[in-house]
Amino acid sequence: MTSITIPDSVTSIGYGAFDNCSGLTNVTIGNSVTSIGRHAFDGCSGLTSITIPDSVTSIGDSAFWGCSGLTSITIPDSVTSIGDYAFCVCNNLESVYITDIAAYLNINFSNLSSNPMCSANKLYLNNELVTDLVIPDGVTTIPDFAFSGCSSLTSITISDGITSIGDRAFEDCSGLTSITIPDSVTSIADRAFDGCSGLTSITIPDSVTSIGSSAFSGCSGLTTIYYTGSKEEWSSITIGDNGNDYLKKANIVYNYVAE
Repeated sequence: MTSITIPDSVTSIGYGAFDNCSGLTNVTIGNSVTSIGRHAFDGCSGLTSITIPDSVTSIGDSAFWGCSGLTSITIPDSVTSIGDYAFCVCNNLESVYITDIAAYLNINFSNLSSNPMCSANKLYLNNELVTDLVIPDGVTTIPDFAFSGCSSLTSITISDGITSIGDRAFEDCSGLTSITIPDSVTSIADRAFDGCSGLTSITIPDSVTSIGSSAFSGCSGLTTIYYTGSKEEWSSITIGDNGNDYLKKANIVYNYVAE
């Protein structure tokens, strides 16, 4: 079997349905499918691309584990959860296509390998490569693993409604050079900017009360912190002991006011 069309009468793809169908090169998923089960396409190494229809709300654990031929995937706005290791060992995955940033940020990624960006490094919004990312109004959190590995990012504009930046949210976004965090943010989680080696400066508001372990690990180019509060307020921030040497060694400009 090299090609399959799942008809519109099907509402879910069950556990291990096409597990290790290595000869499968093309899959068309019907518009009534709402869930893709655990290990559904595990080991389908012949697949090169797949479009998930906008009826799907969940993708199960290890659903595309080992799809080593996969180079691109389209995630619809309807998806709200992706299970453990769903895209683990998709070593040739390069591109992830989405149509709405807010919907994408509503996805619950169970772990790093749940997000196809763990392998891919290019995110496309409405078929355009995302380099200047704008987090839209109405979004309140940047979830764990959201943009991990997205090395094509060169700038981020974070809306004022964001209150937290999740674990590994921007890990290995090596193209970023500067970031301004709005004064609605209160916490920056573990490894949030780990591996952002191109980052030279960051603006941190006095609303931030905690910075997690290794939040700025690997940020070897970081030289300047622009902090909107006083030296005393900076001293009161809880900063994780591990992996934040670059943050602690950077020059801090206190009471910073943006021009």
